[in-house]
Amino acid sequence: MSQIFYSPDDNTNTIDYQSIIEEIYKEVFPLTNSGKVADYIPELGKIDPSQLGIAIVTLDGKIYETGASRINFSIQSISKVFTLTLAMKFMQNTLWEKVGKEPSGNPFNSLVQLEYESGKPRNPFINAGAITIADCVNTHSENALDTIIQLMRNLSQNLSINFDPQVAQSEKEHGHRNAALAHFMKSFGQIDSSVDELLDIYYKHCSISMNCLDLAKAFSFLANHGINPETNETFLTKSQAKRINSLMLTCGMYDASGEFAYRVGIPGKSGVGGGITAIIPNLLSICVWSPGLDKYGNSLAGTMALELFTTKTGISIF
Repeated sequence: MSQIFYSPDDNTNTIDYQSIIEEIYKEVFPLTNSGKVADYIPELGKIDPSQLGIAIVTLDGKIYETGASRINFSIQSISKVFTLTLAMKFMQNTLWEKVGKEPSGNPFNSLVQLEYESGKPRNPFINAGAITIADCVNTHSENALDTIIQLMRNLSQNLSINFDPQVAQSEKEHGHRNAALAHFMKSFGQIDSSVDELLDIYYKHCSISMNCLDLAKAFSFLANHGINPETNETFLTKSQAKRINSLMLTCGMYDASGEFAYRVGIPGKSGVGGGITAIIPNLLSICVWSPGLDKYGNSLAGTMALELFTTKTGISIF
């Protein structure tokens, strides 16, 4: 495959990914206690922050991992990439009548822009946008949650993937801001499902539990133009995969997406459970997990690990 973003002198086949991620692990692990776990969701507040996992899956099927790469965690907003995948399949370009494509410039759970913009969220990855996307999936499938989980099982080739009921309940009990967002959009006619039904789907898909290897496998189709490299199954068109990758680059890291693009240089999506999954087109997908978050809600150690990865390997999309 053509890798037009590498210089002619680059030879990715000679990169020792295992040695690089083990080196990164040693350098970054001291940062694991510098961030703050997402204790506004009490179940996530119980997680030991001194953990770091890294997993890489290349498009030719090689796996590299280190640290806590096989420990399951709550993927939270990373799940929004999968619901967006389904919504794009179901609705094609009409999806963008419901949600925008621009960075928000505000916190991920902000109410401010919704009022100015008549209840249409800025992008699919802020909470309001993800609730809208869940509504789109719900109105186009008989069982939205099952459809979402089945997609993630297929992409990761792990049939045991499911949501964590304790995390989902914890989110529901403390989800007043999300309820406000949903009711506000409902008042503008932007969502069709009942608010209670929609929030139940949203909390449960955010509480899905996976590990770094699961997520690296599951994101491989986005590094491979919409086709799962392991099964050769097409999940999106090449154009749709390009659009999701571009949205991850511009909007995938909450209000620090520009900083992440500057420091790391690849499309990625984070979650307040401490995971970040990213892709390098035509080459690989990578997932890092460390529960301590920075002030924007992104994994502090995870962001540094990815910055070191693109620096040490010399590969990015730029």
